[in-house]
Parts: sequence; structure tokens; C-alpha cells
Amino acid sequence: MDCDVAELYGVETKRINEAVNNNPEKFPEGYVLELSENEKQELVENFDRFNRQKHSTSIPKAFTEKGLYMLATILKSPRAVQTTIAIVEAYAKLKELSRVIVEIPQQQEDKDAQRRLLHRSGQLVEDLMSDVLPKQSSDTTLELNLAMLKFRHTVHREKGE
Repeated sequence: MDCDVAELYGVETKRINEAVNNNPEKFPEGYVLELSENEKQELVENFDRFNRQKHSTSIPKAFTEKGLYMLATILKSPRAVQTTIAIVEAYAKLKELSRVIVEIPQQQEDKDAQRRLLHRSGQLVEDLMSDVLPKQSSDTTLELNLAMLKFRHTVHREKGE
């Protein structure tokens, strides 16, 4: 939602909407969605965090991943720059992860290479999840069942890590 995006990028919601309105060519179909009055009402009724929208005359916008990235390239706040960099880094890691996952079954004869690829995929998953996982003492296990192989990775995090 535009209000959430504004918080993410460290700007006011009206700056988000100005960016979209001033750059329509950068937000083709599938980048940003304007909610209907009924959808807005449903959000307000079902989610307390949208109570501030109750008396607002503006209709909120919802952004797809592509819209979020495009918005980050337009906004000039320091946080927007950091967010853009984080998006690009995450995309690069996902691309590498997909290449590694495809290569693992191709290395059936070379168990060492397969282990290295599994280890690398575990590192990539951990990197991608590091901002999402809680900062406390815990074990988090991620299991991927990918047709020809099953990947299981456990991350142990200490408080403050």
C-alpha cells in the first residue's frame, strides 16, 4: 500500500502518489493498482492498521514488486537509495540461487561439486532471509523439495546477531 511504501522509503505518502502521477510512463499496467472505494472500505473494516484511511478522500494505491523498484529509482531519499540497492542485491542472489539449483542435479557424478553447490545455495538462502529472520537465539530450518533433490538448511542465530 502507498502508505506502507512511504514508510519503507522514508517519505510522505503524498510524495509516493506525486511520483506515480508525474511519471505515468514508468508505471505501466501491472506496476501499481488503484483500489476501488469498496476495496478501500474492506481494508479499513478488516485491518486496524488502515483506520487512518477511514476518513481519507484519497484512494490508496497498491504496488507490485516491479512498481516498488520503479518507485525506488524515482525517489531521492537516502532510504530510497538503500532500498533500491537492497532490491538489486536480492534479485542478483535469487538469480544465482536459481542457477545453482539447476546445476545441482547435473553434478550427480561429482559429489564434491554437488556438496559445494548445496553449500552455496544454503549461503544464498541465508543471505536472502537474514533481514527477515528474528534476531534472537533460535534455529530456523528451511526445506526446499525440488523435484530431483531435497534441500534442507538450518540457521542458528544468537540474540543480536
